[in-house]
Amino acid sequence: MRSDMIASNNTKSSAPLLDQRHLRMVTKDGHSTLQIDGTQRKGLAYLRDAWGILMDMRWRWMMLVFAASFVIHWLVFAVLWYLLAEMNGDLEVDHDAPPDNHTICVKYVTSFTAAFSFSLETQLTIGYGTMFPSGDCPSAIALLAIQMVLGLMLEAFITGAFVAKIARPKNRAFSIRFTHSAVVAHTEGKPYLMFQVANTRPSPLTSVRVSAILYQEQENGQLHQTSVDFHLDSITFEECPFFIFPLTYYHSITPSSPLGVLLQGDTPRHFELVVFLSAMQEGTGETCQRRTSYLPSEIILHHRFASMLARGAKGEYQIKMENFDKTIPELPAAADSTSPKRTDMKIRINGQHTDSFQISETGLTE
Repeated sequence: MRSDMIASNNTKSSAPLLDQRHLRMVTKDGHSTLQIDGTQRKGLAYLRDAWGILMDMRWRWMMLVFAASFVIHWLVFAVLWYLLAEMNGDLEVDHDAPPDNHTICVKYVTSFTAAFSFSLETQLTIGYGTMFPSGDCPSAIALLAIQMVLGLMLEAFITGAFVAKIARPKNRAFSIRFTHSAVVAHTEGKPYLMFQVANTRPSPLTSVRVSAILYQEQENGQLHQTSVDFHLDSITFEECPFFIFPLTYYHSITPSSPLGVLLQGDTPRHFELVVFLSAMQEGTGETCQRRTSYLPSEIILHHRFASMLARGAKGEYQIKMENFDKTIPELPAAADSTSPKRTDMKIRINGQHTDSFQISETGLTE
């Protein structure tokens, strides 16, 4: 019985990690699912990157940190003001008629509640006029200066974190949308892996770059990474200079393609194709990045994407986003057409058929 259990455990441990439950490393919305275990001094490492932690926080936790930091600051200095009043003997004297030989450090600070109120008024520069420090008490002046300096530093840090979190390019990346599935279709008789990406905001993005990494687990448990090249229609340079309408990216499935063997057969081997898109915001010049991934079950063979381009009443171009994730079966003639010397003319806008825009001769396009 024990040997059977050992054999069973060995079988489980030798199974590929990506094949056990077909879990993905990158979610469809671009978040990583990897977990790091066994790291030492994890808390200290987090404290060293406090700014990065604030940037990655959700807004509800950010608001909690904002409120808690100020309340803690007020409480700490309320304790210090109360201790100063106690050490100076201000809690036991009549502040309206103090003894001649006694100097009150802070007028009317006779309890912890009053000390907290004075700390709050000092930091926020409210100045109601009732409580005030005495110029003849050096300890009060020194503590006042320390509270003001530390309070200004805290305000600057929290305000900067809020502005940076609002203005970071990551928020702009949320308007970039990938198709849920990729398709394999034939163009000029050649198979291509295709996916679409759309900019859902009217403001354009520039200098768009797309890269892809194919992840496969080897028998030794290591993840093997292979770069997969994608191109945009007949654009020869790496960047797309203008991104406002949906773009269709192609990967030619040739014998040398890493996807050629993986997509063959009725049950393709498990892999994960992670796609990265980086673009520059036209107004700010900041670069944002969006990610997604495709599993074998999310790649549809012998299909192509439905057209999204249409004409309005005045002849202007319109984009039908309801067709963004729709696919249609590929016509048999498209897969059987293997002649590379066709000279028929097609009118296309980035892979989408329309009435007019850019004319390309398919016989000259590989």
